[in-house]
Amino acid sequence: MMQASVDQNSCPTIDDVKAAAARLEGVATRTPLLRAHALETALGAKRIYLKPECLQRTGSFKFRGGYNAICLLSEEERARGVLAFSSGNHAQGVAAAAHMLGVTATIVMPEDAPSLKIERTKSWGAEVVLYDRYSQSRDDIAADIMGKTGAVLIPPYDYAPVIAGQGTAALEVVDDLAALSDAPKKIDAFLLPCGGGGLTAGSALVFEKYYPKAQFFVVEPKAYDDATRTLEQGTIQEADVSKKSLCDALLSKSIGNLNFEILSRYAKGGLTVSDKQALQAVAYAFTELKLVVEPGGAVALAALMSGQLELRNKSAVIYLSGGNMDIDMLLRASMSI
Repeated sequence: MMQASVDQNSCPTIDDVKAAAARLEGVATRTPLLRAHALETALGAKRIYLKPECLQRTGSFKFRGGYNAICLLSEEERARGVLAFSSGNHAQGVAAAAHMLGVTATIVMPEDAPSLKIERTKSWGAEVVLYDRYSQSRDDIAADIMGKTGAVLIPPYDYAPVIAGQGTAALEVVDDLAALSDAPKKIDAFLLPCGGGGLTAGSALVFEKYYPKAQFFVVEPKAYDDATRTLEQGTIQEADVSKKSLCDALLSKSIGNLNFEILSRYAKGGLTVSDKQALQAVAYAFTELKLVVEPGGAVALAALMSGQLELRNKSAVIYLSGGNMDIDMLLRASMSI
């Protein structure tokens, strides 16, 4: 497949994350760091902070990486247009970034992706090509499109500019914690949703430097626990992609090579949650936190709510990574509690 001229095989550094932050200044939404008082009381924790990337442009952190990646393309590459494949959040992030930068975009999406994500991707002017994820290969479809159009692929996670862009959320966390007058002396744990590993790897680059002693956990759906097994076994493991989960944003076959290189260095391990637990977290976020968070974006919250990590008298930061779901999913979540 035709990639951008940037070396995607080069592992990004924290300097790449800081450079991405400069490009995103005034473009990406600087999402707040929120304190979760009710969770602190329920878990006996000292402090629990939330990073609600559900409030980001296009409803997820994916805009950060998509924008940074397209910014780094040459003029000749931009003229050919970009292509991405995604179940929805990376699709919207790339489509929005391309629109803002005056670049044409084609997005390959599974036909069973949430209709809201498909329509929002189209609303940014992108051409959407649908496929059956259980019988067709998105890689083959993408390769065919790029062969005909010359479009440049923007990978969803295993790509240095994307990883660096996603890591800018962690820089905001570090800055916001430093600005708090009542911040705890240390952060004991970071919990982040994980699909292909772009957000977790980019954030790990930052937290590894500023919070080297904190425990860093990736959180996944139980049916797609490949990152958890990868960290346990020390080699990249794959998920059974024939399985289904409501956490559509996290259904990657495996984490990327660059992501594994970073996470194997810093991550403590993985936690997994059931679809029911994810739905309960969606309902909790809506009723108690007043935030709309999709199932995949709520898995780190679900891991805390299900008691998988002892946080008594400890402090943690968790990401709410996306909020793109339709009203039917919210209603379904309300029935889970």
